[in-house]
Amino acid sequence: MTIYIGNLSFQAEQEDLLDLFSQYGEVKSCALPLDRETGRKRGFGFVEMNNDADEQKAIDDLQDVEWMGRMIRVNKATPRERSGGNRGGQGGGGGNRW
Repeated sequence: MTIYIGNLSFQAEQEDLLDLFSQYGEVKSCALPLDRETGRKRGFGFVEMNNDADEQKAIDDLQDVEWMGRMIRVNKATPRERSGGNRGGQGGGGGNRW
C-alpha cells in the first residue's frame, strides 16, 4: 500500500517526510513529484512503508493534522484513472473540419 500526503508545504523535502513517517516504522520509499514545466514541487507526496499495519497507524494518526504550517491530508493512494479514448493528446472524433 502507498500513502498519499496532500496539501504539503512547498518547503517540505523528502527528508522531512522520511523523518515524519519513520516514526511509524521503516519507510520503503518516498517521492515528492515535480511539475514537468516548472520543476517546482506540486504540493503532494507519496510514502510507502514496509509494513501495512505501520502504514495504517501513520494514516490514522496524521490525517488532518498541521505539519509545517499546513493541514495535511493523509490516506491510501489510489491508482490514477486514465481518461477513456483520448490517447497521447490525439483529439477524438473527426466531425466537420473546416
